Amino acid sequence: MKPKVLQIRHMPGERNDRISADLLRRGFELDTRWIAEGHELPKETEPYAATVIYGGAQMVDQVNELDYLGREIDWILRWMKTDKPMLGICLGAQMIAHALGGRVGPHAEEKAEIGFVPIEPTEAGQDLMPEEMMVFHWHLQGFETPPGSEQLARGPVFEHQAFRHGESVYGLQFHPEVTRDIQAQWLEAGAHMLEIPGAQSREAQLAATERHLDPLGEWLCGFLDVWTGHQAVKPARQVS
Repeated sequence: MKPKVLQIRHMPGERNDRISADLLRRGFELDTRWIAEGHELPKETEPYAATVIYGGAQMVDQVNELDYLGREIDWILRWMKTDKPMLGICLGAQMIAHALGGRVGPHAEEKAEIGFVPIEPTEAGQDLMPEEMMVFHWHLQGFETPPGSEQLARGPVFEHQAFRHGESVYGLQFHPEVTRDIQAQWLEAGAHMLEIPGAQSREAQLAATERHLDPLGEWLCGFLDVWTGHQAVKPARQVS
């Protein structure tokens, strides 16, 4: 029987993202739950090897008005007691941070972080990423590294970019899973957001994609080696 990874998604529709493709390539089976569509989350004691919590248009501060977000927070805390791997992307990372008591909220100057922005590792993150790496963002809020966790990366707009809690719970503010097709969908559906201060233009994003998206995918492959416990990370080449 193939080991199974639970995927929690906040937005409707299938997406052939890089994390899904890489996990399938590694021999995992994927079980996807669309929590905003009414899908129930399984018991955390069920035999999943790991879980991935994806991003979405929702905000953590909607937890009191969107019942499913509150249920998800409770589920995250129960899952973490199992010591099984968990990976949060953007909103997913913010949900984990919130569950652990970390602050989540907008930028102090109400900036967005949309497009390609460089990040750098902290001392704790030096084995996970090169000195500087261009990563793809699409968010209006960010997290602070929660209590009892290690900050792994920092950035110039939203300082806290990655954290690790325990041995195998990771939160990433950026989107290493994005493909060119997914980026094109976001640029179309979220075109109105490109007017927000801090957002890069469509043209700037597409130009940066040709330089930085493939190295980001290479980094993701190495990171998933660490997260799934296979081998040491092999950072992508440095970019500027």
